[in-house]
Amino acid sequence: MALLDRAKELTKVGPLAVFTEPPPDEPEVEEEELQMTLVEHLDELRGRLIKSVGALALMTAVAFVFTGTLFQLLIVPAPDVIKREGLIFIEPTEAFLTYFQVSLMTGIGLASPVIFYQILAFVLPALTRREKRLLFAFMPLVVVFFVLGVLFGYFVTLPFALKYLIDFNFGGNLLRPMIRVGDYLGFVTTILFWMGVSFETPIVIFFLAKTRIVNVRRLASYRKYAILVAFVLAAVITPTPDPLNQSLVAIPLWILYEIGILLSRFA
Repeated sequence: MALLDRAKELTKVGPLAVFTEPPPDEPEVEEEELQMTLVEHLDELRGRLIKSVGALALMTAVAFVFTGTLFQLLIVPAPDVIKREGLIFIEPTEAFLTYFQVSLMTGIGLASPVIFYQILAFVLPALTRREKRLLFAFMPLVVVFFVLGVLFGYFVTLPFALKYLIDFNFGGNLLRPMIRVGDYLGFVTTILFWMGVSFETPIVIFFLAKTRIVNVRRLASYRKYAILVAFVLAAVITPTPDPLNQSLVAIPLWILYEIGILLSRFA
Protein backbone atom coordinates (compact mmCIF):
# COMPACT_ATOMS: atom_id res chain seq x y z
CA MET A 1 0.00 0.00 0.00
CA ALA A 2 2.80 2.34 0.89
CA LEU A 3 4.59 1.53 -2.35
CA LEU A 4 1.45 2.30 -4.36
CA ASP A 5 1.01 5.69 -2.64
CA ARG A 6 4.66 6.48 -3.28
CA ALA A 7 4.30 5.66 -6.98
CA LYS A 8 1.26 7.94 -7.28
CA GLU A 9 3.18 10.76 -5.60
CA LEU A 10 6.11 10.43 -8.02
CA THR A 11 3.76 10.30 -10.99
CA LYS A 12 2.09 13.51 -9.85
CA VAL A 13 5.22 15.48 -8.92
CA GLY A 14 7.70 14.16 -11.49
CA PRO A 15 6.39 15.86 -14.65
CA LEU A 16 5.79 19.08 -12.75
CA ALA A 17 9.31 19.01 -11.41
CA VAL A 18 10.65 18.67 -14.94
CA PHE A 19 9.00 21.93 -16.04
CA THR A 20 9.37 23.91 -12.83
CA GLU A 21 12.89 23.04 -11.77
CA PRO A 22 15.35 25.54 -13.26
CA PRO A 23 17.97 23.99 -15.54
CA PRO A 24 21.52 23.99 -14.27
CA ASP A 25 23.52 27.09 -15.05
CA GLU A 26 25.60 26.68 -18.22
CA PRO A 27 28.96 28.41 -18.21
CA GLU A 28 29.19 31.24 -20.73
CA VAL A 29 32.25 29.82 -22.38
CA GLU A 30 31.78 31.30 -25.85
CA GLU A 31 31.41 34.89 -24.67
CA GLU A 32 34.36 34.59 -22.32
CA GLU A 33 36.51 33.06 -25.05
CA LEU A 34 35.49 35.82 -27.47
CA GLN A 35 36.38 38.50 -24.94
CA MET A 36 39.72 36.88 -24.22
CA THR A 37 40.45 36.62 -27.96
CA LEU A 38 39.65 40.30 -28.46
CA VAL A 39 41.83 41.27 -25.51
CA GLU A 40 44.65 39.16 -26.85
CA HIS A 41 44.38 40.80 -30.28
CA LEU A 42 44.44 44.27 -28.76
CA ASP A 43 47.41 43.32 -26.63
CA GLU A 44 49.23 41.99 -29.69
CA LEU A 45 48.40 45.15 -31.65
CA ARG A 46 49.74 47.31 -28.83
CA GLY A 47 52.95 45.30 -28.71
CA ARG A 48 53.51 45.59 -32.45
CA LEU A 49 52.79 49.32 -32.40
CA ILE A 50 55.32 49.77 -29.61
CA LYS A 51 57.95 47.84 -31.61
CA SER A 52 57.22 49.88 -34.74
CA VAL A 53 57.44 53.19 -32.90
CA GLY A 54 60.63 52.05 -31.16
CA ALA A 55 62.22 51.13 -34.49
CA LEU A 56 61.17 54.48 -35.96
CA ALA A 57 62.63 56.40 -33.01
CA LEU A 58 65.90 54.45 -33.18
CA MET A 59 66.32 54.88 -36.94
CA THR A 60 65.43 58.58 -36.71
CA ALA A 61 68.12 59.04 -34.07
CA VAL A 62 70.64 57.26 -36.29
CA ALA A 63 69.62 59.33 -39.31
CA PHE A 64 69.93 62.53 -37.28
CA VAL A 65 73.70 62.05 -37.25
CA PHE A 66 73.91 61.85 -41.06
CA THR A 67 71.20 64.37 -41.94
CA GLY A 68 73.72 66.95 -43.13
CA THR A 69 75.06 64.54 -45.76
CA LEU A 70 71.53 63.51 -46.75
CA PHE A 71 70.47 67.11 -47.21
CA GLN A 72 73.47 67.73 -49.45
CA LEU A 73 72.23 64.88 -51.65
CA LEU A 74 68.84 66.58 -51.89
CA ILE A 75 70.57 69.75 -53.09
CA VAL A 76 72.30 67.93 -55.98
CA PRO A 77 69.32 68.16 -58.42
CA ALA A 78 69.03 71.92 -57.82
CA PRO A 79 70.37 74.43 -60.38
CA ASP A 80 73.77 76.00 -59.91
CA VAL A 81 72.30 79.27 -58.66
CA ILE A 82 70.80 77.46 -55.66
CA LYS A 83 74.05 75.67 -54.92
CA ARG A 84 75.94 78.96 -55.20
CA GLU A 85 73.58 81.23 -53.29
CA GLY A 86 72.28 78.59 -50.88
CA LEU A 87 68.86 78.29 -49.28
CA ILE A 88 67.49 80.69 -46.71
CA PHE A 89 65.31 80.50 -43.62
CA ILE A 90 63.32 83.38 -42.14
CA GLU A 91 62.18 81.86 -38.86
CA PRO A 92 64.43 80.95 -35.92
CA THR A 93 63.16 77.35 -35.78
CA GLU A 94 62.87 76.72 -39.52
CA ALA A 95 66.38 75.36 -40.05
CA PHE A 96 66.17 72.98 -37.09
CA LEU A 97 62.68 71.77 -37.99
CA THR A 98 63.78 71.12 -41.56
CA TYR A 99 66.81 69.20 -40.27
CA PHE A 100 64.55 67.12 -38.04
CA GLN A 101 62.07 66.59 -40.90
CA VAL A 102 64.82 65.11 -43.07
CA SER A 103 65.86 62.87 -40.16
CA LEU A 104 62.29 61.71 -39.61
CA MET A 105 61.68 60.88 -43.28
CA THR A 106 64.97 58.99 -43.43
CA GLY A 107 64.05 57.18 -40.22
CA ILE A 108 60.73 56.13 -41.74
CA GLY A 109 62.55 54.73 -44.75
CA LEU A 110 65.10 52.84 -42.62
CA ALA A 111 62.46 51.50 -40.22
CA SER A 112 60.01 50.52 -42.97
CA PRO A 113 61.16 46.84 -43.06
CA VAL A 114 60.43 46.48 -39.35
CA ILE A 115 57.10 48.30 -39.69
CA PHE A 116 56.05 46.18 -42.67
CA TYR A 117 57.03 43.03 -40.81
CA GLN A 118 54.92 43.99 -37.80
CA ILE A 119 51.94 44.73 -40.05
CA LEU A 120 52.32 41.43 -41.89
CA ALA A 121 52.73 39.45 -38.68
CA PHE A 122 49.49 40.94 -37.38
CA VAL A 123 47.50 40.44 -40.60
CA LEU A 124 48.80 37.05 -41.80
CA PRO A 125 46.71 34.83 -39.48
CA ALA A 126 43.53 36.23 -41.10
CA LEU A 127 44.63 35.48 -44.67
CA THR A 128 44.16 32.35 -46.71
CA ARG A 129 47.09 30.33 -47.99
CA ARG A 130 46.71 31.75 -51.52
CA GLU A 131 46.54 35.33 -50.24
CA LYS A 132 49.69 34.75 -48.19
CA ARG A 133 51.57 33.48 -51.25
CA LEU A 134 50.49 36.50 -53.28
CA LEU A 135 51.43 38.88 -50.49
CA PHE A 136 54.92 37.46 -50.04
CA ALA A 137 55.43 37.41 -53.80
CA PHE A 138 54.41 41.05 -54.28
CA MET A 139 56.14 42.69 -51.31
CA PRO A 140 59.68 42.68 -52.82
CA LEU A 141 58.32 44.02 -56.11
CA VAL A 142 56.53 46.84 -54.30
CA VAL A 143 59.80 47.95 -52.70
CA VAL A 144 61.76 47.65 -55.96
CA PHE A 145 59.27 49.67 -58.02
CA PHE A 146 59.00 52.35 -55.34
CA VAL A 147 62.78 52.77 -55.30
CA LEU A 148 62.82 52.92 -59.10
CA GLY A 149 60.21 55.68 -58.98
CA VAL A 150 62.23 57.67 -56.45
CA LEU A 151 65.38 57.30 -58.57
CA PHE A 152 63.50 58.40 -61.69
CA GLY A 153 62.21 61.47 -59.87
CA TYR A 154 65.67 62.25 -58.47
CA PHE A 155 67.64 61.94 -61.71
CA VAL A 156 65.04 62.95 -64.34
CA THR A 157 62.03 64.85 -63.02
CA LEU A 158 63.58 67.00 -60.30
CA PRO A 159 66.58 68.44 -62.21
CA PHE A 160 64.45 69.48 -65.17
CA ALA A 161 61.57 70.86 -63.08
CA LEU A 162 63.84 72.82 -60.71
CA LYS A 163 65.90 74.28 -63.53
CA TYR A 164 62.80 75.32 -65.44
CA LEU A 165 61.15 76.92 -62.40
CA ILE A 166 64.15 78.68 -60.90
CA ASP A 167 65.73 79.86 -64.15
CA PHE A 168 62.43 81.29 -65.33
CA ASN A 169 63.22 84.99 -65.07
CA PHE A 170 60.99 86.77 -67.60
CA GLY A 171 63.71 86.48 -70.22
CA GLY A 172 66.23 88.54 -68.27
CA ASN A 173 67.88 89.01 -64.88
CA LEU A 174 65.00 90.79 -63.18
CA LEU A 175 64.48 88.28 -60.39
CA ARG A 176 66.81 86.76 -57.84
CA PRO A 177 65.83 83.36 -56.42
CA MET A 178 65.80 83.20 -52.62
CA ILE A 179 64.29 79.83 -51.80
CA ARG A 180 63.32 78.92 -48.24
CA VAL A 181 64.80 75.65 -47.05
CA GLY A 182 61.41 74.36 -45.88
CA ASP A 183 59.75 75.11 -49.22
CA TYR A 184 62.56 73.44 -51.15
CA LEU A 185 62.43 70.33 -49.01
CA GLY A 186 58.65 70.11 -49.32
CA PHE A 187 58.84 70.40 -53.10
CA VAL A 188 61.58 67.77 -53.45
CA THR A 189 60.02 65.23 -51.09
CA THR A 190 56.60 65.63 -52.72
CA ILE A 191 58.01 64.88 -56.17
CA LEU A 192 60.07 61.92 -54.97
CA PHE A 193 57.26 60.37 -52.91
CA TRP A 194 54.59 60.57 -55.59
CA MET A 195 56.94 59.34 -58.28
CA GLY A 196 57.66 56.32 -56.08
CA VAL A 197 53.93 55.73 -55.58
CA SER A 198 53.23 56.18 -59.31
CA PHE A 199 55.72 53.46 -60.18
CA GLU A 200 53.56 50.99 -58.24
CA THR A 201 51.04 51.08 -61.12
CA PRO A 202 52.22 47.85 -62.87
CA ILE A 203 52.20 45.97 -59.56
CA VAL A 204 48.68 47.14 -58.73
CA ILE A 205 47.41 46.20 -62.19
CA PHE A 206 49.06 42.78 -62.08
CA PHE A 207 47.61 42.14 -58.60
CA LEU A 208 44.11 43.09 -59.78
CA ALA A 209 44.47 40.79 -62.77
CA LYS A 210 45.81 37.99 -60.58
CA THR A 211 42.77 38.25 -58.31
CA ARG A 212 40.52 38.36 -61.43
CA ILE A 213 39.11 41.79 -60.67
CA VAL A 214 40.18 43.04 -64.12
CA ASN A 215 41.35 41.37 -67.32
CA VAL A 216 43.53 42.33 -70.28
CA ARG A 217 40.62 43.21 -72.56
CA ARG A 218 39.09 45.53 -70.01
CA LEU A 219 42.43 47.19 -69.26
CA ALA A 220 43.01 47.79 -72.96
CA SER A 221 39.57 49.36 -73.30
CA TYR A 222 40.44 51.77 -70.47
CA ARG A 223 43.62 52.98 -72.20
CA LYS A 224 42.27 56.38 -73.26
CA TYR A 225 41.00 57.04 -69.73
CA ALA A 226 44.34 55.95 -68.32
CA ILE A 227 46.14 58.52 -70.49
CA LEU A 228 43.77 61.23 -69.27
CA VAL A 229 44.27 60.21 -65.64
CA ALA A 230 48.05 60.16 -66.17
CA PHE A 231 48.07 63.81 -67.29
CA VAL A 232 45.73 64.80 -64.46
CA LEU A 233 48.02 63.14 -61.91
CA ALA A 234 51.04 64.76 -63.57
CA ALA A 235 49.37 68.16 -63.19
CA VAL A 236 48.86 67.45 -59.48
CA ILE A 237 52.36 66.08 -58.86
CA THR A 238 54.23 68.77 -60.78
CA PRO A 239 53.27 72.31 -59.75
CA THR A 240 54.35 73.72 -63.11
CA PRO A 241 51.60 74.66 -65.58
CA ASP A 242 53.69 73.97 -68.69
CA PRO A 243 52.98 70.80 -70.66
CA LEU A 244 56.67 69.86 -70.88
CA ASN A 245 57.11 69.19 -67.16
CA GLN A 246 53.75 67.46 -67.00
CA SER A 247 54.76 65.22 -69.88
CA LEU A 248 57.90 64.18 -67.97
CA VAL A 249 55.56 62.61 -65.40
CA ALA A 250 52.53 61.70 -67.53
CA ILE A 251 54.40 59.76 -70.22
CA PRO A 252 56.16 57.45 -67.70
CA LEU A 253 52.79 56.89 -66.01
CA TRP A 254 51.27 55.89 -69.34
CA ILE A 255 54.21 53.58 -70.04
CA LEU A 256 53.78 52.03 -66.59
CA TYR A 257 50.12 51.40 -67.39
CA GLU A 258 51.12 49.64 -70.60
CA ILE A 259 53.66 47.57 -68.64
CA GLY A 260 50.85 46.65 -66.26
CA ILE A 261 48.71 45.45 -69.19
CA LEU A 262 51.65 43.40 -70.45
CA LEU A 263 52.20 41.82 -67.02
CA SER A 264 48.49 41.07 -66.64
CA ARG A 265 48.74 38.70 -69.62
CA PHE A 266 50.82 36.41 -67.41
CA ALA A 267 48.40 36.63 -64.49
